[in-house]
Amino acid sequence: MKIITESQVEKYLTIPECIEAMNNVMVSVSQEKSTLPIRQFMPIENTKGKMAIMPGSIPNPFCFGIKLVCKYIREKNSPYGSHVGMVLLFDSEKGIPLAMIEGASLTSIRTASVSALATKLMSKKEIKAMTILGCGEQAKRHILSMLTVREPKNIYVWGRDLKKSELFSKKMKSIYNISVSPVEYAEDAVRKSDLICTTTSSSEPILKGEWVIPGSHINLVGAAVPTSAEADEILVKKSRFITDYRPAAMAAAGELLRAIRNKDVTEEHIVAEIGEVASGKIKGRVNDNEITVYKSLGVTAQDLGAAYLLYNKSIKEGFGTIINMMDYDE
Repeated sequence: MKIITESQVEKYLTIPECIEAMNNVMVSVSQEKSTLPIRQFMPIENTKGKMAIMPGSIPNPFCFGIKLVCKYIREKNSPYGSHVGMVLLFDSEKGIPLAMIEGASLTSIRTASVSALATKLMSKKEIKAMTILGCGEQAKRHILSMLTVREPKNIYVWGRDLKKSELFSKKMKSIYNISVSPVEYAEDAVRKSDLICTTTSSSEPILKGEWVIPGSHINLVGAAVPTSAEADEILVKKSRFITDYRPAAMAAAGELLRAIRNKDVTEEHIVAEIGEVASGKIKGRVNDNEITVYKSLGVTAQDLGAAYLLYNKSIKEGFGTIINMMDYDE
């Protein structure tokens, strides 16, 4: 069994490779060939933390496993961040453990990679400008992943703290050598953009449908519990709405659930899962004036696909620490 650390995940799990892996995994999910129980949350008694438990199995690659994620409210400068976790990967044929992989970086990379896949399949090919709402870890990942599949001329960044947005924008501009500008008001940036990524922890909408121009594509990434929503019901109603996994969306997509409760839409408003678009079964976009939304919830199949990619790479390139937990040679 391999132990693969955070620094190794960061070095070896690349966005382009991960996009391809996510394409294959999400096709199998939409073909109902995977087993994906809805994630469970366990509060940790007498703390401000909880654990998310996400088991699953996928057919290609043939593996199963579980992701364990601890979410704790910590001090701003804590070295641990808000999420600490791991992915335990098993061989389905033999029923033996293959790897234990640091989970926070893997999750962050695979999330941005699926958003990039959705953008590739759903957005217009020519993008004028991109807005990132949020300036944390997922904002950083999404700039890289979006630039992998599209070439916006300008990037705008909004966050609640303008000073933080300014520092973040300056850093991103120096890394990618592209125009990255902080904005004080989200509306100003959104009205100029045809690619938008929401990557915040907001429980209330920060993106209003009335701001979004025709032809835009939006990746809703930050909210993953039924009580939170980054976008309002107007956007949901006026969009071609696609998600990663229908059961997860009906359990936890706050934006969609609010719109359903308000009778703006029904469950049938979900046009497709992203795997159905990737397989060619359903179109991601019908015309250049359509507003498309990809709602990301995150499913264990994505973690397992990324983990198996990384495990195979570790065998070929010789990184990771081998431990023999059960005294067998594998």
